[in-house]
Amino acid sequence: MYEERAAAVPGVTLWTRENGGGSYRVLPDGCMDLIWHDGRLLIAGPDTRAYLADDPPGGSYAGLRFAPGLGPLMLGVPARELRDQRVPLDALWPAARAGRLADRAGGTDAAAVLEAWVVARTGTAGPVDRLPFVVARELAAGRPVAGIAAGARLGERQLRRRCEAAFGYGPKTLGRVLRMQRALELARRGTAFADVAVRAGYADQAHLSREVKALAGVPLGRLVAPAPAPSAEAPVTRR
Repeated sequence: MYEERAAAVPGVTLWTRENGGGSYRVLPDGCMDLIWHDGRLLIAGPDTRAYLADDPPGGSYAGLRFAPGLGPLMLGVPARELRDQRVPLDALWPAARAGRLADRAGGTDAAAVLEAWVVARTGTAGPVDRLPFVVARELAAGRPVAGIAAGARLGERQLRRRCEAAFGYGPKTLGRVLRMQRALELARRGTAFADVAVRAGYADQAHLSREVKALAGVPLGRLVAPAPAPSAEAPVTRR
């Protein structure tokens, strides 16, 4: 069973997954996650394509999902270094520091420990760079990259470098990912696919289909279909 809620820090989602079993598809969303599972902590970097995860029966997970641009500040590593990767936290932090947090999470309520950590982390992480959040908002609204760069008084190359550090990839890729997420949201509400294409900013339904297949690995219809039996692969968008 998967559950999530807003954490006590803006831009952070606290989630848990219990007794899932089977495989599932994690779709690109521009986010980074800190995940506790089986006594260990790992970081899931920003994905450029769907990631197929295998959840053993009886598995227990807790995680923090950081909105696009927030993960590097909280975790202390540029997003580009973790693109399309799952990396143990002790490979990025001093082993003793990562081990202490993992031990606390394993000794009690892992979700509560992670939330307490991120609350404390906001006091030591340093000043927040607002540019990534502005860029993500503008891309989600469908604004072109050239216009975003001009508004930020940056060249497109400068903007790309800033975005790669914050998001793991350039603004055009993030724009594609956020547009697909918007399309999925509309489709899951029952919106006809032709209307989804128009409202999400695709040229036409064929363009929508190509982009979803490229990023998710499966057609849009499969992503919005009712979940299959628990032992089969279930398409989801979360870690």
